[in-house]
Amino acid sequence: MTEALFVVSEEGYWAEECVEPLTTLTEAGVDVTVATPTGDPPVVDDRSLDPDDVGEAYADHAREVHETDERLNSPVALARVDAADYDAVVFPGGHGTVWDVNQDAHARAALGEAVAGDDGVALVVCHAVGILAFVGDDGSRVAAGRSVTGFPNEWEAGIVDDDDLLPDGRKLPYRVEDEVRAAGADWDAELDADTSVTVDGDLITARGPPSSAEAARTLLAELGLETPASEA
Repeated sequence: MTEALFVVSEEGYWAEECVEPLTTLTEAGVDVTVATPTGDPPVVDDRSLDPDDVGEAYADHAREVHETDERLNSPVALARVDAADYDAVVFPGGHGTVWDVNQDAHARAALGEAVAGDDGVALVVCHAVGILAFVGDDGSRVAAGRSVTGFPNEWEAGIVDDDDLLPDGRKLPYRVEDEVRAAGADWDAELDADTSVTVDGDLITARGPPSSAEAARTLLAELGLETPASEA
């Protein structure tokens, strides 16, 4: 059976960016394990459940998955898993990742393992794409020379204030685009397109929430699996 490891933030994951890949892979028969940095249940960003933004039906669906999915409610500690045991490692986004997942040594090691050699594949979404800037040594970052999409500065500017404070009062420590560009990536968030998913070898990156479903389908294709009829 194909197995996937989801590395999810305890500081605030974006609902669609986790729920879409999680449900799509599950319906395709993938065995999913959820891990968080400490092993505590992940926290969903309430903004991603706002019915005014995502629609009442999707908000209810995502909240139900968050509250009832056993894997999300009883994750394993990231230090207790080995990415080499999985066919794919998935990093859902959300602003929360800039404080925990992207800074976590075990998360960085999991990404490095997933894109090492010929056996694994990684899907990294939205703000989680920032982790690419921190994996590898100074002379060979994972981001270097790779085609990458992710959460763009132009969108970030519409969220933080002049002091880089988010609506919840936390200060954004860095912008994903800035860090990944500085690490040598070929960055293109395809701002003129409705969705943006980029495949570069064993690395799949996705721009943000609207790209989550396409990202999940792309990952299935890379794993040699068919997209479930309900998700096609």
